[in-house]
Amino acid sequence: MRERLSTYFALSLLFALLMLVMPAASSAQIGVVVSFGPPPLPVYEQPVCPGERYIWTPGYWAWDADGDDYYWVPGTWVLAPEVGFLWTPGYWGWGGRGFVFYDGYWGPRVGFYGGINYGFGYFGHGYEGGRWEHDRFYYNREVNNVNVTVVHNVYNTRVENNYTRVTRVSYNGGEGGINERATREEEVAAHERHIPPVHDQIQHVQAARGDRELRASTNHGKPPVAATPKPGAFHEHGVVAAKEGGHYNPPPRSGNSAATRNEGGRDNPPPKSANSAVTRNEGGGGGRPNATHPKELPTFQRPASPNTGNPKVDQKYKQQQDRMFQKQDQDRQRLQQRQEQEHQRLTQKNADDARRQQTEQRHQQQTQQLYQKHEQQQQKLQQKQQPPAHQNEDKHSKGKP
Repeated sequence: MRERLSTYFALSLLFALLMLVMPAASSAQIGVVVSFGPPPLPVYEQPVCPGERYIWTPGYWAWDADGDDYYWVPGTWVLAPEVGFLWTPGYWGWGGRGFVFYDGYWGPRVGFYGGINYGFGYFGHGYEGGRWEHDRFYYNREVNNVNVTVVHNVYNTRVENNYTRVTRVSYNGGEGGINERATREEEVAAHERHIPPVHDQIQHVQAARGDRELRASTNHGKPPVAATPKPGAFHEHGVVAAKEGGHYNPPPRSGNSAATRNEGGRDNPPPKSANSAVTRNEGGGGGRPNATHPKELPTFQRPASPNTGNPKVDQKYKQQQDRMFQKQDQDRQRLQQRQEQEHQRLTQKNADDARRQQTEQRHQQQTQQLYQKHEQQQQKLQQKQQPPAHQNEDKHSKGKP
């Protein structure tokens, strides 16, 4: 019994030490790991603010696994989802064997965004572009393009802006990356109540992903649409092109697939090409994302729409998929809310580090169990919706002797 207790305390101490040395945002939204970093951030001007309560969300490079390429998501003005909420931009960070993306979020304070200098108030830490006073947002005109005849809540505070005088590195860690870590305040902000990107932002990203002109291999780091006045307004008045771009030099590719799904488990990994640019870390076993809270889990990719040849059956299958994804999203939100309430209670009780570490361990276990449950639900539904093997054989054998 004594030996077991000693082992338990030793493991607890080791876990606590690891938590101290890990970056605050170490629980990345790991869905894709890219072997090379994104291009430098382009230089562009900010479109004029369209109205009150719009908050600037800076542009960034995202990864399209299907196109095997980075693409630019233009900066844009977005209506704050709640009074008092600010935007923490997403960022790319080195994950040990490649670059992973940490999603942005809305919250009462700006958290860590990799020390990336996105400009327009986001100079690496915090936000200098504005502040909330009661239910009104006031804009700092020193870093924002605001028309005072439209927006009257303004002030002028000069801030140090090195945006055009430094290398515009767009990732944290790794070779040539930004060497910054989260501050104590940013660590606290990471555990506050968050809202993920709103619907307009999601559609904005999807539209950018579908625009070939925004792919780095096409624009070579200088996107023709660098910023928009509102989400998705790629062709409206006020769109801004990049004035200057960086160099995009991806590693040479072979004919082998640049994306590899890690679904075989720890003991049965899929074969990898030496030139593999991307590894998907979405599958079971050793490939499950190492998330502590539901908001850090990767978004499940919806399967292709069912196509059995029977429209009624396809519609039924699609409705089943929609219900499942809606229910899973509700499960994540409920667990996230419950965990955040526990964090708040710990803060109110001024709990010690050991208690906090135990809570984080339990939260991680809950999150992993939820992810595994949802993964199994999706696999079960896909198997149920798959046509029987003999139907496929009959389909392929038609017209053959």
